[in-house]
Amino acid sequence: MLGELKKAKKKIGIKECCKALENNKALHAFVAKDAEERVTKPFVEICGQKAVEITYVDTMSNLGKACGIDVGATTVVMLKD
Repeated sequence: MLGELKKAKKKIGIKECCKALENNKALHAFVAKDAEERVTKPFVEICGQKAVEITYVDTMSNLGKACGIDVGATTVVMLKD
């Protein structure tokens, strides 16, 4: 699933990801394990409410690289078509 991120339609960053979840556009979520819990906890709760599966990635850097960006990412969602 992580390998598909580069080419997939996605939103990167906590604010954009939360918007996608609230609008029922998220297919799958990714959360960096090393991101601050105070930032990711509300996102994880929304994923639970919306029944969106979460994949945890070891580091923000790895998650960013999987998306094809040069900076770390706390959260990413793959979008529905």
